Amino acid sequence: MVLSKEELISSLKNEVRLLLHLAGKIDKSKLDYRPTPRQRSTLELLQYMAIMAPTQVVAIKGGDFSRATMMAIWGPAESVSKAINFEQAIAAIEQQGAQFDEVFSGWTEADFRAELELFGQKSSRGAMLVNLVLAGFAAYRMQLFCYLKSCGREELNTVNLWMGANSFTAP
Repeated sequence: MVLSKEELISSLKNEVRLLLHLAGKIDKSKLDYRPTPRQRSTLELLQYMAIMAPTQVVAIKGGDFSRATMMAIWGPAESVSKAINFEQAIAAIEQQGAQFDEVFSGWTEADFRAELELFGQKSSRGAMLVNLVLAGFAAYRMQLFCYLKSCGREELNTVNLWMGANSFTAP
């Protein structure tokens, strides 16, 4: 694997940290903001992020991305997520770092290299974790950042987005 298990876990935990930093910038009066009628609202985006990584990791770990399996995993998680409020979504996201430690604790290099198929494409579990979960965090974090900027948070900049900080301070 290009990343070691520890590096992958660290990267996933950093994504959680970055997402929470941006979520801390949300004006709760703007939770219903959505750029267009068919896009998720800010709250719906957080509700999605509360389940995205955990459900994808379960499917990747199980090695089965069949429609039936995904509906068995995704369906119940999505139903629960749609009913949670802002604070509950944040709490669920906060827990993900510890979940990554737990889920991957027993994984071996062979587990990460094992092949599975998704959408007709074969890939290793490790590649799927990077391409679906890690990349998903980055993409949806960017979406949240754009929502914040659209809602008037003009002071936010790339340091907030990529470093999870309010300003850059050199070491």
